[in-house]
Amino acid sequence: MRHATAADHAALGQVMFAAIHAQGSPYSAAQCAAWLPAPPHGPEWETRLAAQIVLLEDGPEGPQGFVSLTRAGYVDLAFILPQARGTGLFRRLMEGLEREAGRQGITRLTTHASLAAEGPFLALGFTATARERITRADQALERCAMEKRLSAG
Repeated sequence: MRHATAADHAALGQVMFAAIHAQGSPYSAAQCAAWLPAPPHGPEWETRLAAQIVLLEDGPEGPQGFVSLTRAGYVDLAFILPQARGTGLFRRLMEGLEREAGRQGITRLTTHASLAAEGPFLALGFTATARERITRADQALERCAMEKRLSAG
């Protein structure tokens, strides 16, 4: 596990795209296309990642997954390649992110979890605070607002 650098940003966009468009998604192909029609890249993506703590874990062919945290304690991005799911990677990355949050004095994490991510977040001690429906392009997407209190020290 390591901190991402600017050199990783394009690969992380590919991980995000592959994770969202993976077979077995609880979202339809149209919903996935509305959510993320292409891998994110460019100045806006670079700025978004540069402003956050981003942890990733590499495999033989590059990043296998990554998570990001804003200075306010918001878990903005959490994506794992389909072939790396079920390996404990999400848990390892989130444990690393919680350690980073503790070093920053953050005592509460929040996120908006996709239907696919809700279960893994629940397994790590997050609680659901609200069900939401957002619209991207012409598609409605269900998601879950979640939070986790971190122990001090």
